[in-house]
Amino acid sequence: MGYRLSKIYTRTGDAGQTGLADGRRVAKDHPRIEAIGEVDTLNSQLGLLLADLLEEQASHPGLGELVEVLAPCQHRLFDLGGELAMPEYHALQSAEIERLETAIDRWNEEVGPLTNFILPGGSRLIAQAHLCRSSARTAERRCGQLHAIETLRGELLAYINRLSDLLFVAARLIARRLGIDEVLWQAAVKG
Repeated sequence: MGYRLSKIYTRTGDAGQTGLADGRRVAKDHPRIEAIGEVDTLNSQLGLLLADLLEEQASHPGLGELVEVLAPCQHRLFDLGGELAMPEYHALQSAEIERLETAIDRWNEEVGPLTNFILPGGSRLIAQAHLCRSSARTAERRCGQLHAIETLRGELLAYINRLSDLLFVAARLIARRLGIDEVLWQAAVKG
């Protein structure tokens, strides 16, 4: 993958189209571009979560494991975006999905089963992890929309699905390791 940007603006997208790596021009609201954009948004949100985790890690060393597991995800999301931009480029491997599943299983064992629905909150860090999770679900939906019209590799779809699961469990693990109660959903009082 030797392509690098040498100039930030090209003016070629001023009329509402953008170029894909294979030379095709598509509308900026094409499902492929929507999927790339949502993956980019997720990667940016994950970057913020990692920055916050790194800050908190000094006073809460138990958060270091989350950084170790989540930091590579930014690189894999970039790979995923590359696969979306260059359909012939295959970067994501099933071993990465297995890595996420191993972390999910390990973390889920620590936090225990859910006994109620939880809300995004309790601390800024927990809420940011949930924001990443919901961003992953949006990216997953956009990839699914694209997949309905242009087949995507199963590894790509599985990875984004598993990442959202990992981020949900990460939010719960952050709460546990910081000693913060999860915010439990309270049903509306019928009256």
